[in-house]
Amino acid sequence: MNRILLASAFLLVSISAVFADGIPSAVPTAVSPVPAAVSPAPKAPAPKLVEPHLHIARSNLVGHARIALTFDACMGQADERILSTLVRERIPATIFVTARWLKRNPEALAVFLQNPDLFELENHGQNHIPAVDTPTLIYGIASAGSPQAVRQEVEGGAAAMVAAGIPAPHWFRGSTAKYDLSAIGEIRAMGYRIAGYSVNGDGGSLLGAVITEKRIASAKDGDVVISHVNQPTHAAGEGVAKALVDLKAKGTQFVRLEDVEDTGDDKTTE
Repeated sequence: MNRILLASAFLLVSISAVFADGIPSAVPTAVSPVPAAVSPAPKAPAPKLVEPHLHIARSNLVGHARIALTFDACMGQADERILSTLVRERIPATIFVTARWLKRNPEALAVFLQNPDLFELENHGQNHIPAVDTPTLIYGIASAGSPQAVRQEVEGGAAAMVAAGIPAPHWFRGSTAKYDLSAIGEIRAMGYRIAGYSVNGDGGSLLGAVITEKRIASAKDGDVVISHVNQPTHAAGEGVAKALVDLKAKGTQFVRLEDVEDTGDDKTTE
């Protein structure tokens, strides 16, 4: 009996040794070094953006402030509330049009061209892309991102205007009205003056009618007002139309940018 037990024990030890040879040790004899965490590549610094101001020469006449009305026609349709008021009241204005807007609004373009004494048409770009030559987002809109793309935005807008029968533009205003300084230099080298502003009339057409009316009606001698003429469903358009009548009743002298001397900061006009 003892011999049988001893034999069994010997067999179990032998089998355990065989299986142990095939099982890796829980603690390796040589531990490989853990690779260090890779640091993310540093982000490129955001470009320094400017939103230039523009003023025109004052009239210096009490009760007859001189104001330049400028309107962006970005995309969408023409706002007849504003357009009809400008025509009916014979109020001159400078309209910045994109190639995209021109394609969709031939009737409004015809009104502009039929009233050359009222409307100065200038360049708002080809596709409504911010004229910033490094990649960034502005109000959620991707910038042009390179000098070549800035040039395309400017030249594409001008080409569409000439093809539509509009005289070659001399002013440029980019989408969002924000730029980096290098892009300003590039656009100026192309022969354009860059149109800033001094009064934001409608907050990108997102303000209500009452506050829009108050903002525009508060414009002073030498101000350049920016508003939008491409959002007929927005309440701001109603406020713009009312403000135009308010200003005219106050004896305001309305001028286009081409009619008067001006001063822009950030080397946008000098």
